[in-house]
Amino acid sequence: MATVRMRELYYLDHGQDFGLSGFAGTLCSRATLRTDVPVVLALAGAQADGEDDQLGRDVRLLLESPLPDEVLHAVWLAAVRRCFDPAEEGTDIRCWLRRVAEVCPSCTRERERAESEFLDRVRPTVTEEELRGTVAAEIGSAAAALRRAVAVPDIVPALLRVVREADADLGFRLFLRAAKAYSVPIGNEAYDRLLGIGELLAHPLLAVHDELNVRWRPVDPGRRDFDLGRFGLPLLAGVFHGTDWKYQGTVAENIRSLVGNDAVSAPGSYAAVLLEDVRRLLDSALSDAAVTALWRTASRRLCVDASFDADEGFDADVRAWLERVARACRERLREVDPGYVPYLSPARTDLAGAVLREVREAARAEAAEVRDVARVLEDVVATVDPDLGFRLLLQILFTYDVPVPDARRERYRALGERLGFGADHLDDRLPRRTDRLALRPGGGAVP
Repeated sequence: MATVRMRELYYLDHGQDFGLSGFAGTLCSRATLRTDVPVVLALAGAQADGEDDQLGRDVRLLLESPLPDEVLHAVWLAAVRRCFDPAEEGTDIRCWLRRVAEVCPSCTRERERAESEFLDRVRPTVTEEELRGTVAAEIGSAAAALRRAVAVPDIVPALLRVVREADADLGFRLFLRAAKAYSVPIGNEAYDRLLGIGELLAHPLLAVHDELNVRWRPVDPGRRDFDLGRFGLPLLAGVFHGTDWKYQGTVAENIRSLVGNDAVSAPGSYAAVLLEDVRRLLDSALSDAAVTALWRTASRRLCVDASFDADEGFDADVRAWLERVARACRERLREVDPGYVPYLSPARTDLAGAVLREVREAARAEAAEVRDVARVLEDVVATVDPDLGFRLLLQILFTYDVPVPDARRERYRALGERLGFGADHLDDRLPRRTDRLALRPGGGAVP
C-alpha cells in the first residue's frame, strides 16, 4: 500500500526556507563570521525558539533513519558549504545532530479545531513513493552539475539515499540547499519542475526560488505565462489603486517594487512586459483624454484628489506619468541585462475580433465606469493591441466588481489560453460570480 505522510502547509508558518535546509542557509550566510560550536548551537536554538519546529523534526528524522554516518556527514557538509564541519570540532556527525536536537525540543503546534479540520482537508496528499521518484529524478537530472560544483565527494548518492531511506521532502530541501550553496546551474525547465514540487509540498515560494542559480531564458516582452496573475499595465493599475498605494511607500518605491517583481521569472521580465504596454499606448494615436480615461478607470482614480497623494499629482499628466514608468523599466533592464535592447513583440491582431466582441458585451454592464471607458477599450483593441485591450478589460471588470456569468467566463478563459496566459491570470482577476448567487460551503449566499 502506498505511504502517505502527514504533511504540513509549510507556507502558513514560513515565508522562506525552513527546517534543516533553512538553518544550513543561515550558516552559509555567515561566511565571514564565527561558526564555532557555541555559535552554531545558539543559532539553532534561536531558530527553534522562533517557531521553526521543523528544524528539530528534520534533525530527529535523520537520527532515526538507517542512513550511515558518511551519508549524514556528506549532506551536512554540502548544505552548509563546508563552513562548519563537526569532525573538525572533534565530534562525529550523529553526536553533533543529537546536540542540535537537544536545543530544538520536540513540540506540536496547537491549532483550533476548525483550523485543524481545514488543514486536514487541504494538506498535500502525494504518496512518499511517488515523491521519492519525482525528487530522485531531479537529483539525477542535476547529477553532473552537482558533481562538478559541490566540493563534497559522493554527494549525489548521499542525497539520493536521504530521499529513499529517510524522507523525500527533506531530501528535496537538502538538494536545493546544496545546489544554492555551490551555485549549481539549474536550467529553466528544471526550475519550473522544482517550483512544481515545492508547490506540491506546500513550501513557501522563496524556499525554492531564493539563491538558486537559474539559467534563465532571454527576457521576452511577449511573455504571457506568468504564474502569479497580472502583469504589465493592469498590474501597475492594481499597485496604484485609488490611494491605497501610499501605505506601501512612495511612488518611486512602488514602481521599483513592481518592475523588480521577478520572484519566479527571468530578472527583468516584469519590466519588459510593462515597458511594452506603456510604449504601445504612448506611441498610439489615442488622444490624451482617452489614455487618461483608460488609466484612471483601470486604477480606480477617477475621483482621487491628487493633493491627497504622497507624491502630489504623480499622474496628473498621464502621458508624463507613463514616460516616468517607462524610464523605471529601462533602468531595471539595464541593471539586470545591460545588453538588452527593448523591442515590441508582434501584436495579436488575429484575435482582435474575438476581443472586440467581449468588450462590446461587457459595455452593457451596470457599472457606469465600465460603460464610459468601453469605447476607449475598443480603440485599444482595434488600433493598439488586442492582448493589452483584453487584459485591461479584465482589470476594469475586477476593479468595479462586475459579475461575470459562467458562459462569458469560459470564453474569457479560452481567449486567455489562446493568448498564452498562465492558469492563474483569470483566477486572479475575475469576480467569482455566476448568473445566480453562489452558495458558500455549509450554506449562505455569497454577497
